[in-house]
Amino acid sequence: MTYELIAHVCKREDGTWAPPHKLSDHIEETARQAETFAADFNSGAWGKAAGKAHDAGKGRLLWQKHLRIKSGYDEEAHLEGKKSKIPHAIHGAELVEQLYGKGIGRILAYCIAGHHTGLPDWSSAEGAGQSSLQFQKTQVKDLDAVETSIIDNLRHVKPSFPPWKFEIKSLDLALWIRMLYSSLVDADFLDTESYMDSEKALNRGGYCSITELLDRFNSFCEQLDMSSEVTKVNAIRRNIRAKCVQMAKEEQGIFSLSVPTGGGKTLSSLAFALNHAKMHQLKRIIYVIPYTSIIEQNADVFRSAVGKDQVVEHHSNLDEDDATPKARLAAENWDAPIIVTTSVQFFESLFAARSSRCRKLHNIVGSVIILDEAQLVPVEFLAPILETMQLLVDHYHVSFVISTATQPAFKERIVDGQQFKGLKQIKEIIGDEKDVNLLYQSLVRCQVQFPGDLHAISSWEEISEELKQYEQVLCVVSDRRSCRELYALMPKGTYHLSALMCGQHRSEIINEIKQKLKGRKPVRVISTQLVEAGVDLDFPVVYRALAGLDSIVQAAGRCNREGKLPAPGKVIVFNPPRKAPQGMLRKAADTTRSMIMMNVPDPYTIVAPRAGAWIETDMFEKYFEELYWKANSLDKENISDLLDPYHNDLGECSIYFRTAARKFKIIDDSMQKTIFVRYGEGERFIDLLKSKGPDRWLMRKLQRYSVNIYNYDFNELKRRGAVEEVHPQIFALSSKLDYSKDTGLLVKETLYDPEQCIL
Repeated sequence: MTYELIAHVCKREDGTWAPPHKLSDHIEETARQAETFAADFNSGAWGKAAGKAHDAGKGRLLWQKHLRIKSGYDEEAHLEGKKSKIPHAIHGAELVEQLYGKGIGRILAYCIAGHHTGLPDWSSAEGAGQSSLQFQKTQVKDLDAVETSIIDNLRHVKPSFPPWKFEIKSLDLALWIRMLYSSLVDADFLDTESYMDSEKALNRGGYCSITELLDRFNSFCEQLDMSSEVTKVNAIRRNIRAKCVQMAKEEQGIFSLSVPTGGGKTLSSLAFALNHAKMHQLKRIIYVIPYTSIIEQNADVFRSAVGKDQVVEHHSNLDEDDATPKARLAAENWDAPIIVTTSVQFFESLFAARSSRCRKLHNIVGSVIILDEAQLVPVEFLAPILETMQLLVDHYHVSFVISTATQPAFKERIVDGQQFKGLKQIKEIIGDEKDVNLLYQSLVRCQVQFPGDLHAISSWEEISEELKQYEQVLCVVSDRRSCRELYALMPKGTYHLSALMCGQHRSEIINEIKQKLKGRKPVRVISTQLVEAGVDLDFPVVYRALAGLDSIVQAAGRCNREGKLPAPGKVIVFNPPRKAPQGMLRKAADTTRSMIMMNVPDPYTIVAPRAGAWIETDMFEKYFEELYWKANSLDKENISDLLDPYHNDLGECSIYFRTAARKFKIIDDSMQKTIFVRYGEGERFIDLLKSKGPDRWLMRKLQRYSVNIYNYDFNELKRRGAVEEVHPQIFALSSKLDYSKDTGLLVKETLYDPEQCIL
């Protein structure tokens, strides 16, 4: 029996079969789209070859029979044996190696072999086992069974040379392969989708151009300026935005936007990005935010400025009701003009291996990427992150904006005689160092006071007595245990904020706090550092437990934020009874203490920031330099070695994609568990989960009612029956008794703090 070669089959809702998806059509269209995507980084011929070869393994009689039987499409087909799965991807991978050689062929082989299962490791040396490319290649016995027309077609699309010369001992080649892989995977997904679900496919695209978005943004800003109060702070914000528009004319590269907290970085950075994108014909803007607690408010600002349907959020807290079908589709491959996402999603995707995580990467090409609160980039992965950022600028037409009030020391330099391979060149949008310091001086809205003895400890009782003297006061501490201990000593009506409260709970409390501040009513808040990045609170007095210099400055940004007080606000730094959690938070606090003792002659009262004071921009640089030097490693999992194609001296391209992806985890999932809590609507959603199972929309809803806890706390809750397994490996509180409307999840206090994790 002879078969027409097909790639996919689809049964309609009425039970009849749609005409099959021809293999030749699928290969041609996948190759066409992959070529288009890869052409954006001068690699079109490579994308085309990958597309032509990716499903070559389906061009075998054995696989064609398997498809017909497995799907039920051909009830008369017969297949010897009982294999439930017959591979096809590795056949295309082996074919290109035989046709193109180990140089060109091996590069494409990684992409083709993993186009369903993920980019593989080369060998089992790092634990990949039978999923390794080396092992899979040994299992191919029937290449000669591939339809000859497919092989002949491949001979004519062999790419020649790579688009640039790759640096030895770098991440360059691995990133390029991952970009090729992304182009192939997205092309394959899209063409398959157009056959399997044409209505879904039609729902993609149709967004405004960058020019249209810029016009909308400019109109929004004009209306905003006309309706805003005439204040010194608002005038400064307009000047910052104007500088961003002017600097957007510069050539592509890496920019810094050094603006004090409350200086309007969100809109100013978008002004730069839209104008820069128009100037250089770029395709999209990607806004990267460290905390899920602030991502939604920033996305709402963008929607107000350019239109609700033009902004796509991609993060775990997204409510399914808030996302249109088009937005959900765009989140799969970031095919929208403005993407708002998290640091975890962005950076882990750059080192990912799974097809679902890598699919969007080619759409990073030709983008403006804004790193908001960039000082929170994880130090333990700083080396591979900075190298990858530089590669994106050098080869993929990307511009970065490093946006923060406390600029990290990302530029390459020599630190204590050792080479720090950072970013080659960073252009400051505000101007030179003098311009930046003048800006910071103009936005002085508070005084920062340090203890006279930086080693003297203040008890929680002492701090609580001080806080009680103020009707409106915020106190920020460095861990959740300290937060609860201090909160317990405060008067009734005081608010508590920590990551032991689910996202919905925190949002409601923050809104209550804002309303009381706006109404000038008494309000006292004890919080962990979750309020320090992007939460627009405006207190006359802020207390901060001794912490990193960046954290102190961020806390100060919640003090007299709008500059409406008749006198500067007051920020009081104190030495808490418990040190900051071990690791980078402890090192950051120690670094700040030593810098203050060396640089401040009179530590009792310092106006910050001002010319000549310790919080000038060069102090941020010195602080981060010392902090990075104190880090145990800037590449703690040896990601750079795993992705170095020749690190093991085998003499061939041996990259460990899967192992690197597994080890590049900004949040270590193995150390914590996620549980759903019975707060508000969370109770109803948990009961639905128990009765109906984990529907996608329901799991999205439940993200707003989740809390991450350390394994020790999880086991303790489970031991006393407070947690139940509502679905395999999905856990929720058994009742409301273990969740407080004041402090959130009731766990036995430990020194672990989930807020060390960037969420």
